[in-house]
Amino acid sequence: MKTITDHLADYAAYHRDRRNIATHLVGIPMIVIALQILLSRPYWAFDGWFLSPALLVAVAASFFYLRLDRVLGWLMAVLLALTVLLGVQVAALSTTLWLSWGIGLFVVGWVFQFIGHYFEGRKPAFVDDIMGLAIGPLFVVAEVVFMLGMKKQLHQAIEKRFS
Repeated sequence: MKTITDHLADYAAYHRDRRNIATHLVGIPMIVIALQILLSRPYWAFDGWFLSPALLVAVAASFFYLRLDRVLGWLMAVLLALTVLLGVQVAALSTTLWLSWGIGLFVVGWVFQFIGHYFEGRKPAFVDDIMGLAIGPLFVVAEVVFMLGMKKQLHQAIEKRFS
């Protein structure tokens, strides 16, 4: 299994331009939220608990991220839990509003992505490796963590592959 350094370095190879990273800091969260909104229907409630495709995806993704790195994995799990809760709220709206929010965020998020890759002059990572779709959200969270001065060893290990 690839390490977190491997995954993030592979993804970072497609994201060296700071403008591209900036567009991803906006676009990827929009896409994740959109997917969680769209996957929040159908929704099954029972005895104070609920189940939806959004919850199943968030749990599976959280386990994947936790296997790569405990700190970033827990951070991703919390963020995904928040998107599940938001998705439940939006899914309770009318079908028109639910779809408008889900599809609208999804489309605008991808516009940001493609603008970033225009700056980069390179295609998105997922075109060559479908895992890029799962690593993208982790990359964004890791970039913010790095900007805050945390996880320095991981950041250095990734950047060392490009020097």
